[in-house]
Amino acid sequence: MTRFSLNQATTKRWPIDELVAGCVTAGVPAVGLWREEVAAFGLEKTASLIRDSGLAVSSLCRSGFFHEEDWYDNNRRAIEEAATLGTDTLVLVSGGLPGKSRDIDGARRHVSDAIGALVPDAQAAGVRLAIEALHPMFASDRCVVSTLGQALAIAAPYPADAVGVVIDTYHLWWDDQVWAGIDEAGRQGRIAAFQLADWITPLPEGVLLGRGLPGTGCVDMRRFATAVGNAGYRDWIEVEVFHEDVWSRPGPEVLAEAFAGYRAAAE
Repeated sequence: MTRFSLNQATTKRWPIDELVAGCVTAGVPAVGLWREEVAAFGLEKTASLIRDSGLAVSSLCRSGFFHEEDWYDNNRRAIEEAATLGTDTLVLVSGGLPGKSRDIDGARRHVSDAIGALVPDAQAAGVRLAIEALHPMFASDRCVVSTLGQALAIAAPYPADAVGVVIDTYHLWWDDQVWAGIDEAGRQGRIAAFQLADWITPLPEGVLLGRGLPGTGCVDMRRFATAVGNAGYRDWIEVEVFHEDVWSRPGPEVLAEAFAGYRAAAE
């Protein structure tokens, strides 16, 4: 389990104190946390709980959403939260098109400029901004960054230790350019996070909750893990799944299946 991390989203209805205790009992070394759940439990209380448990925090999800008016203040708060929780990785979901705009190129330029405005704050806090590309079906309302190549282009003007990218199997498996992108991300030293989730069909209504635990869908997890490893990434591997059927199950049961999927893909 030396590189396995359970992302909190996978066991969304497992209270954070029980999640931490369950991970410690199972020998899990790290967790990925979500801002909403941390805020509900209490930032300082969560940080203390994590410190006392001995767990590492692999990442904090999520910030970004640069189409919103308060994007700067919200992202600065997120950077501070990540530092308080002891993680050096803040996952950014760029946000969709603002208002009734159809200018997706302009939206991507704004994302790049916004990230640049945050770089000094992130560097001062010792936090790396990790750009996550989402599947194109989310481009209008959730994330105008749809490919790893786009994420790398947005990150390019900024230092690699300040701005990196996320490799998420669910969002990138369809793209035949992703393998060259992973190689390039490795050469640039920009892989900040690696997340496993499977693509299962039929997609549920609303499509957001269509992720499966690793090994339950059509994604070649082993190919991703090999490519990311060959690119030089040696850090945490998170399992991050959104699905009502998964959330309805007991946390320890989901944790065990998540770890089994991780082992099949990455060990």
